[in-house]
Amino acid sequence: MKRVLDVVGASIGLLVLSPLLLCVAITVRIRLGAPVLFTQWRTGRHGAAFTMLKFRTMTDAVGADGELLPDDQRLTACGRLLRRTSLDELPELLNVLRGDMSLVGPRPLLESYTEHFTEVEARRLLVRPGITGLAQVRGRNTVGWDDRLAWDVEYVDGLSVRRDLRLLLETVAAVLRSDGVVEDPSSVMEDFDVERARRS
Repeated sequence: MKRVLDVVGASIGLLVLSPLLLCVAITVRIRLGAPVLFTQWRTGRHGAAFTMLKFRTMTDAVGADGELLPDDQRLTACGRLLRRTSLDELPELLNVLRGDMSLVGPRPLLESYTEHFTEVEARRLLVRPGITGLAQVRGRNTVGWDDRLAWDVEYVDGLSVRRDLRLLLETVAAVLRSDGVVEDPSSVMEDFDVERARRS
């Protein structure tokens, strides 16, 4: 039933939101140039890697050393708006249709983070990662890694379609209120692998 909900929900979402998706794509193309989509390898169910899709929010500006500038210097006004409204996440509906992700589940994290999970935290990999989840409705980027991962495991242990439907409704309310939105997460928290390495 969960997969049925994902396919039906993502299909309806893409159909209904197609005009908005087109407008955002055109805006990103004009303001940031090509490519319109940002792709990044993330860890999915059972640790399998997949390419996550998002609308691009940063430029490719580099410093004198040829390296990319810090995120806060590459994040544009357009990108901040997309992140604040969560519009940058909409292409992930395609990930849901492909079977890489679910509408609801633990957020997909970078592959380099996996080795730092505890045995309990690794339970989050038993399900498909989601566009939204418990952590997204309970604070998003304003809460620490320990709490976020604990909520991921709580979600896995209490998996149910009814809870997914409730979390989807709570997500809509949270997005409309911009709850827990931090346009540049690196400004308020360390990367997970850096934090765990420092604490070890």
